[in-house]
Amino acid sequence: MSWAIALVSMVVSLYFSEVVGIVPCILCWLQRIAMYPLVAIIAVGIIREDNNVSAYVLPLSIAGAIIAFYQNLLIWGVISETLAPCTLGVSCVTQSFVVLNFITIPLLSLLSFILITVLMLINYRANLSR
Repeated sequence: MSWAIALVSMVVSLYFSEVVGIVPCILCWLQRIAMYPLVAIIAVGIIREDNNVSAYVLPLSIAGAIIAFYQNLLIWGVISETLAPCTLGVSCVTQSFVVLNFITIPLLSLLSFILITVLMLINYRANLSR
């Protein structure tokens, strides 16, 4: 399931940037840097039946979740836009895709990272008891 979430996240982010033409901001790039390797890492873990795959995935999924959470706080106005690292190019608070007035690309990214993290923590705990 974690692999599917990472794969769909990667494909959707590439679709938005390469097909739709939405230019990613700096925080979006950092989230991509955390998400894209997860597709390969989780796949290798599945193929090799590596019970320790969560040890390789969790640092990236947690880092990605933190970055996505920070960007969502910027979007929601909890953190001032002056604290955003997006000083050049696209603003980190500009939203080119919004569904139902609250679902944004950074929110989808946060949910993906949280789901992957939760699933990997469950995997980690299950392997501790073996």
